[in-house]
Amino acid sequence: MRGLRAGGLSTRISGFQGRWSSPAVQQRGLKARKASKGTDEPAGQDSKQSFKGYFETVAEIMRMPLTTADPNIPSKRVTAEYCAKHYTAPPRNVTMLARDFISDSLYNPAYGYFSKQALIFSPQKGYDFARFRDSADFLRHMGQQYEDIERELDDVRSIPRQLWHTPTEILKPWYGYSVARHIARQYAADRKARVHSDPLVIYEVGGGNGTLMLNIMDYLRKHEPVIYSQTEYNLVEISPKLARQQLSRHTSSSMPHANTRIINRSILDWDTPESRACFVVAMEVIDNLAHDVVRYDFDTAEAYQAVVRVFADGEFEEFYEPISDPLISDYLAQRAQAAKEYRSPAVPPQLYRRIRAQLPLAPNMTKAEFIPTHAFRFVQVLGEFFPRHRIVLSDFYTLPDTVPNAVDAPVVQTRFDGSMVPCDTYLVQPGWFDIFFPTNFELLQQLYIATCRKPTVSAALGQVQVCTQREFALQNADLPQTATRSGENPMVDFYENNKFLLS
Repeated sequence: MRGLRAGGLSTRISGFQGRWSSPAVQQRGLKARKASKGTDEPAGQDSKQSFKGYFETVAEIMRMPLTTADPNIPSKRVTAEYCAKHYTAPPRNVTMLARDFISDSLYNPAYGYFSKQALIFSPQKGYDFARFRDSADFLRHMGQQYEDIERELDDVRSIPRQLWHTPTEILKPWYGYSVARHIARQYAADRKARVHSDPLVIYEVGGGNGTLMLNIMDYLRKHEPVIYSQTEYNLVEISPKLARQQLSRHTSSSMPHANTRIINRSILDWDTPESRACFVVAMEVIDNLAHDVVRYDFDTAEAYQAVVRVFADGEFEEFYEPISDPLISDYLAQRAQAAKEYRSPAVPPQLYRRIRAQLPLAPNMTKAEFIPTHAFRFVQVLGEFFPRHRIVLSDFYTLPDTVPNAVDAPVVQTRFDGSMVPCDTYLVQPGWFDIFFPTNFELLQQLYIATCRKPTVSAALGQVQVCTQREFALQNADLPQTATRSGENPMVDFYENNKFLLS
């Protein structure tokens, strides 16, 4: 056990409104910035940032957790899976890996955020974008709808629920149509090139309200009837509540699709081989997949894994131990092999390390780095059980108001009095906070290729590419349908902080 301790809930009010929240109805990172991979900055700039990190880390050491509990009481080591089966309230006197703490906070069926807090904004019908003067006019209209729904929720519930959006919902059906057009084009090209002769098989992971499934299938039925007649659509959903909602919405549709099924399970636990060629669709899924936290020894650069302790009074402590978790070990090993030029921004250059050793109160470990172990596990599942798949994955590559002084840190936020309140730690009360992460898409691309593109299938399936939301829309969307009268187009102009991974 070593290193830094962090605890207590600290919040700060900010103008960031998360996944479209009233009253400002702002977007996650509307002004996108290029994600840093830690290799492009000159050494002098890196050293300046490292010195800044030194003072921030010292300040973090001085913020010790305030707890009335006896730290000598033994604690039980648990996992998120164990908590889901044995706890109906957040556990006390336990320890768990950081990813288990985050996963339990988000997905526990009894008290997790997605079980009790989150609601997805879904207009009854798609917007007629031609009626709006420009994008600002559209945002004002949608913001009013958003406020009306939030007010209704607060009137009927004693505890405010968090309402958030996805591009699938606010740009429906055209966003789903663009995904369907990409899939249909790629499927037709594969059949023409005799890559395979299988029917179109789609697995969507984390389907939300089920809107994307309906939009994709509606498009295929209308525009690609031959492909549609042989299509099989599988929606894999971890949330029982959302799975029931998806099933209800599908069966109540005026023209339901007979060739669909809802599978209520976690994709991370998938163990059924799919030998056919297929498409795996994951839209805004990996941002809510739990991450682990590591810090590195300043002298040796050896990584240590974070463990969260929950005391009897509900306070938290974070401590570090040598890496023993197989998934963390596998991720770090695969990253070192697949992305040889990648250097963690958490590890300062050697010159700084030598200077830092002369400073008083110098911490023995670097700042924290959040590593996407569950996203990596997702990629492993694809490589093992879906060997002939193509992927269509979209998510955030940069976010504002992330937890400070950490690499690839999440946004942690909750709703209070009609506003979103971001926090400066992930050690918060389970179930009350949305925790979502940016993705380094270029690093994910390299890990995906190393894990999923075996030599036997790489030649047939071609390159794996990363593109922006704008580039994807320009290639696949029916842009006149989402254009405002001024010519501004939310399909192209919104979600500047999103990227796609396509194979």
